[in-house]
Amino acid sequence: MDDLEPTLLIIPILGVLAPLAARGLARWVRVPIVVFELVLGILVGPSVLGWAQPDAFIDVLSEFGLAMLFFVAGSEIEFAAFRGRTGRRASLGWLLSLLIGVGLAWIFVPGEEAVIIGIALCSTALGTILPILRDAGELKTPFGKAIGAIGAVGEFGPLIAISVFLGGRAPGVSTVVLLLFVLLAGFAIWLALHVPRGAMHRFVNSTLHTSGQFAIRVVLVILAGLIAISVVLDLDILLGAFAAGIVWRLLMRDAAEPDRAAVESKVEALAFGFLVPVFFIYTGVTFDLEALIAQPILLLLLPVVLVVLFLVRGLPSMLAAPEGSTRRDRLSVALLGATALPIIVAVTAIGLDEGILSSAAAALLVGAGMLSVLLFPLVAMSIRGERRSGSTVPVEDDMA
Repeated sequence: MDDLEPTLLIIPILGVLAPLAARGLARWVRVPIVVFELVLGILVGPSVLGWAQPDAFIDVLSEFGLAMLFFVAGSEIEFAAFRGRTGRRASLGWLLSLLIGVGLAWIFVPGEEAVIIGIALCSTALGTILPILRDAGELKTPFGKAIGAIGAVGEFGPLIAISVFLGGRAPGVSTVVLLLFVLLAGFAIWLALHVPRGAMHRFVNSTLHTSGQFAIRVVLVILAGLIAISVVLDLDILLGAFAAGIVWRLLMRDAAEPDRAAVESKVEALAFGFLVPVFFIYTGVTFDLEALIAQPILLLLLPVVLVVLFLVRGLPSMLAAPEGSTRRDRLSVALLGATALPIIVAVTAIGLDEGILSSAAAALLVGAGMLSVLLFPLVAMSIRGERRSGSTVPVEDDMA
């Protein structure tokens, strides 16, 4: 309890300081809030000041934060993005990333460690990218829709790969179990499409500003239910969280715009006001900086791994760039496609728990993911901003 009490106080304080720091720096450069959350977590963690310590209770809250991040990502998926050329190319780009990542890692560390590294390298942080695109007014543009498709595949694909290859079962058995989960999740989606939504939406509306808060309670039931199915089937809980987001989006698709916006605001408040910051700050607290410092060669490898992440995930992502894209547009697509962190944290945690991945290797991968979140969106949106300000001809939508 001695370690828990100061950590429980410090994490909310850092949660307040992170957006203040991001806002203060915004006049010169736009840095995602998650970067400040991670850096502040490292600063107060055992590797630097030692004010906050790992704790089982906060670890559970952190897991909920990661699950909520994937729930929000699932709820923001535009299914139209998977149709046509962009969807096909985004999927092809991800498969190429997986093959290249695993193949490249296998050259140096054959076995399960190569699979973990390959999955980490082929991920995209959709939950981190979407707020950046929203703030820039890019979500509804062809560019934003392409990034949405790349990000969706870059989060959902690794979750499937984790379930098949890192579940402790033979790939054939894991595939059968995964198909069972797909059937159950499909049934949940069918219910979401056929439930009498009119009556539900009226009840949601009547409790929006009361202690009933029916919508948020339904969110938690869907999230808990699909996560429970994931646990029972011994699959990663993030798969259930992602599917829960999809189910919730379908339930609310016919709701009146003011009601839907109000509910989304409440869900985002729960996610980004509480649980998700706990995840990122606690990731910083548990980041093994000492392992990197103890081996200076690893610090030198950080930029190398960052470049590898760009080559493995970024370049194949360019396949999904909208038709008519300039070189600057394609470079922006590559940088945003290579922005990764949540999946890297999740898959390295599995590797550490299973004794497959060393603490130093995990810190190296997570460190590269942190740098990607810090640098890639910043450069990409700067390039994209220059492109938009200098262009008078809109790029045609290629989603049809």
